[in-house]
This record gives sequence, C-alpha cells and structure tokens, in this order.
Amino acid sequence: MGEQKPKSASVWPTVKPFVNGGASGMLATCVIQPIDMIKVRIQLGQGSAGQVTRNMLKNEGIGAFYKGLSAGLLRQATYTTARLGSFKILTSKAIEANDGKPLPLYQKALCGLTAGAIGASVGSPADLALIRMQADATLPVAQRRNYTNAFHALYRIVADEGVLALWKGAGPTVVRAMALNMGMLASYDQSVEFFKDSLGFGEASTVVGASAVSGFFASACSLPFDYVKTQIQKMQPDAEGKYPYTGSLDCAMKTLQSGGPFKFYTGFPVYCVRIAPHVMLTWIFLNQIQKIEKSAGL
Repeated sequence: MGEQKPKSASVWPTVKPFVNGGASGMLATCVIQPIDMIKVRIQLGQGSAGQVTRNMLKNEGIGAFYKGLSAGLLRQATYTTARLGSFKILTSKAIEANDGKPLPLYQKALCGLTAGAIGASVGSPADLALIRMQADATLPVAQRRNYTNAFHALYRIVADEGVLALWKGAGPTVVRAMALNMGMLASYDQSVEFFKDSLGFGEASTVVGASAVSGFFASACSLPFDYVKTQIQKMQPDAEGKYPYTGSLDCAMKTLQSGGPFKFYTGFPVYCVRIAPHVMLTWIFLNQIQKIEKSAGL
C-alpha cells in the first residue's frame, strides 16, 4: 500500500492542467454561448448583430441563444482540456530545457501552435456538431437536421455520413485553432510577465490585463480561419449533389474573389466581443480554480 502512494500522488500533477483547462473553458462557454450564437448567424448571412438578435427573439424565443450549448460544453471538455493542458506541459518542458529561464516569445508561440493543433484534432467532432446545431435554424425546413443534442448530432453524423465525417472541416479547424492559440497563449504568458515584472501590477490587475491582451490577439489572428471553417462545415450539396466548395483553399479563393479580403472579417466586432471575453473568462476562471486548489492543498 505504501508503494502506491507516490504513484497515485504523481497522477494529479500530470492531469491537473487538463482538468483545470476544461473546467475553465466550460464555465466561460456558459456565459458566452448567446454571443457565439449571434456570431455564427452573422457569418451565415442573417444580418447585423441587432437584426439577428431581434429575429431570434421574435421567431425562436430566448432559448434559441442557447441552442447548441451541449455541443459547446462538449467542445470545451475536449478542445480546451487538450489545448490548455498541452500548453502547460509543453511550456514546462521548454522551461526545463531552458535551465528554468523564461521562454522567449517565439518559443511560447510554437508551444501555442502545437497545443492548438492537438486541441483542435481532439475537439473537431464536437466543433462540427456545434456549428451544425447553431446553423440548423437558418436552413430551409426540408434541409434541417433537427439534432436534439450534441450526442444525437454525433450519432447522426456517424450513421448518415460515416465516422470520418466527424472530422469534416478538420483542416481549417486545426489551422484556425493554431492561429488562435498562438495569439492567445503566447500573448497571455508574455503579458503576465510584462504587467507583473515591468509595470508592477498586482495579481488581479495582471490577470485581467493579460487576459484582455490575449483575447484581442486571439481574435485578430483567428477570424479569417474561423470564417472559412464555418463555411465548410455548414455547406450543403445542391440538387446535383455537388458542394459549393471542394475544400478550405477553394473556399478561401472564392471568398477572396467574390468579396475581397475584408469578407474574411465579416462579423469582426461580434467575433471580437465573443472571443475576447471567452478568452478573458477562461483565464480568470482558470486563475480562480488554481487559487482554490492551492488553498485546498491540491
């Protein structure tokens, strides 16, 4: 029995970054879900933020703002668990290799890129379910999939389209996640060092300030990829069975030709309002979870 204690004790430090990351992401999603719903509708051409909000309230009721919440929570339980946990492990290993010195920005960016790719690969099925559930009400009645929850969506996708369909649009999803996490994770760590060491901010001010910077860079880096990802995941075949885009590159080129480069930033204000607070809340919740664990001796 005595020999098992060190083994069991070593498990928690390893899984803790993953548990904390998933929990903080899920808590943030509960707060941000209505804004995310509006963002998706804007990208699907339903009008401005005000128009989308009014139409949803009038035609679908307040519950429409939380449509897809189960998929959003499942996404955080997979994607954010993997990306924040991976980033913590990667940066810890890199600091060890750097003799305990703070990492330069480019190494933090590389860790963020890698963590984003890992998280997106794990979370892509839940992300696909979330996009389809949010976009369903914008389709003609005959084309609606009518998923009841995230697990029903995953089951239907596998049954109707095959297992590999769960990773439809995974390419742009991974690229978008790499861009977002490069901006989010690297800028947060760098900002914490700047606010705390250079400006002498306290803990609360440092967390809030660094979270805001992290949210801005996450938004600026990822929106073009998010736009392409959304278009790929929600596309439907025409009467002849052909899809409007053959892939993410084809979607990007056609979008560039038809709407110019600013088309990729459709819904940027709402996207920024959605991404930045979610990033901020994720970091703030994560900081609070870590403080509770510390006080509990975990």
